[in-house]
Amino acid sequence: MTTSLRSTLDFLLHDWLQATSLTARQRFADHSRGTFDAVLDTCERIAREKYAPFNRTVDTEEPQFDGERVILPQCTHDARQAYAESGMLGAAQDYELGGMQLPYVVESAANAFFGVASISIGSNLLTTGNANAILVHGTPAQQQVFAANEFNGRWAGTMCLSEPQAGSSLSDIATRAEPDGADHADDPLGPRYRLRGNKMWISSGEHELTENIVHLVLAKIPGPDGKPVPGTRGISLFIVPKKLVGTDGQLTGERNDVALAGLNHKLGWRGTTNTLLNFGEGKYPVRGGPGAIGYLVGKPGEGLKCMFHMMNEARIAIGMAATMLGLAGYYASLDYAKTRLQGRPILGGSAGGAGAGGKDASAPQVPLIAHADIKRMLLAQKSYCEGALALNLYCARLVDEGRTGEGQAAADARLLLEMLTPIAKSWPSENCLEANSLAIQIHGGYGYTRDFPVEQYWRDNRLNMIHEGTHGIQAADLLGRKVVMQDGAGLKLLAETIAASMQRARRHAQLAPWADQLAVALQDVLAATQSAWSTGDPQEALANAVPYMQAFGHMVLAWIWLDVSASVLERDPDPKDAANAGRMAAARYFFHYELPRIAPWLAVAARRDMTCAQVAPEMF
Repeated sequence: MTTSLRSTLDFLLHDWLQATSLTARQRFADHSRGTFDAVLDTCERIAREKYAPFNRTVDTEEPQFDGERVILPQCTHDARQAYAESGMLGAAQDYELGGMQLPYVVESAANAFFGVASISIGSNLLTTGNANAILVHGTPAQQQVFAANEFNGRWAGTMCLSEPQAGSSLSDIATRAEPDGADHADDPLGPRYRLRGNKMWISSGEHELTENIVHLVLAKIPGPDGKPVPGTRGISLFIVPKKLVGTDGQLTGERNDVALAGLNHKLGWRGTTNTLLNFGEGKYPVRGGPGAIGYLVGKPGEGLKCMFHMMNEARIAIGMAATMLGLAGYYASLDYAKTRLQGRPILGGSAGGAGAGGKDASAPQVPLIAHADIKRMLLAQKSYCEGALALNLYCARLVDEGRTGEGQAAADARLLLEMLTPIAKSWPSENCLEANSLAIQIHGGYGYTRDFPVEQYWRDNRLNMIHEGTHGIQAADLLGRKVVMQDGAGLKLLAETIAASMQRARRHAQLAPWADQLAVALQDVLAATQSAWSTGDPQEALANAVPYMQAFGHMVLAWIWLDVSASVLERDPDPKDAANAGRMAAARYFFHYELPRIAPWLAVAARRDMTCAQVAPEMF
């Protein structure tokens, strides 16, 4: 498993994305191909030793609450400690914060090993995203006390948005934050508030893996009239630690009023605690009055702006998680297909002849992988998952360009990343889940049992179409905001970027037909976008946002595969290396079997089909 993954990562990082070229930039000057490889070596080893052997353990030994503490298996503690000690929590951060100043694309590639080994054992993406949001929007004291202690592994972080009655409708959240009196307005850790409310679906919301948990909580503050501001304008962001701390970053010994109300028992990701938290209910009363103590992050009323810094990062990370689960299933089903003997080869003969389509019962059985339909399912998985991995790493490379590039190149990278984020999250979540379904199919009846890991990979991956913004939310974001933002500047930039890849591909005769096919798909997507918005009515435009996003995503993945194929042929014009030949086969599958599927998806969006939108509830 790790050998195949490492080969794929090395190709994408170095042959395709030219990650080593980043070492010419001042921020990464201390690095080289050697240091990048050493980081991947370390993560590969930790994933192999501390994560992979316990993937089934954390699935069957779910978190338990004994009334005071959440109990997790020892392997989760050991894995988390090994990860923290590796320095990966702050891998991309400044040296001053204890980081390695790694390019984000290298950090993302290194973290891939943990996702394949055991996504359920406990992802650290929220801790890193939490700390990054504080670095961008927090005060210097908040950065030093909270973010730094998350990066060094002492503390963990969460994201507290949803509520039982509100779900994804953040304008309807009921959690309230009141100023904690004039005496605390100038607290060194930020303006101090008292929070009361309930939050739902909080991953890693309560555990004993770290000495403290830093909750980032959305809550509404009172307006000038003392009443909550309606909608999202009054939503602000607060740091609410599980245990109270001093300005020196040390625990005061006092528990904040954050209480576990219950554990959610999930279909998948069972090794990661998922909680309902009560803030300020009085279970752990804090001196000075009711409510949990929280510190304002950023400006009042700009909570969503601050939180979406973390949300966008988390969405790309969820896309990577979905990809790694898809790859885990692909590797498992590939191994099974190579070793499981079943059936015999079909005999040749002329069409309709006596022997055509028959089998020689006396012949020895062949491995599953000898059958064409098994190869179809394996090739589909490979095209979905390796294509999604390439997209994820491309987006990570855009992060580096946006942060360390210069002038227009940096601005374009940020705009392109904004444009691709809904696809980077949604496309792997849908299609790598389908890859997991195909992995079960290859295993046959065994795939449906717990004797093999593929059923767990499917269960774990089913969450990712919901995680960090549902499929429908991503689709509405793409068609309702991203393609029309700045008068379509992001969509135009993406089209220009794809056109450059097509021009590159046409230098190779065997890629020219694919480039032509992609050119048609791109024009179809652009035309459907214009048609969807031709009346200017958002209800009509967004009625088929999900089919539109499915087509858009397939077009993007075809572009990714075309560009990857150009890199293959530039290094290996007539691929004899099995890995490169496999990449070309996966690309061929995508253009022959997948890209042609976009026409009906675009058709309903282009004609603003209202079949679904206008059906009355009683008709169901």
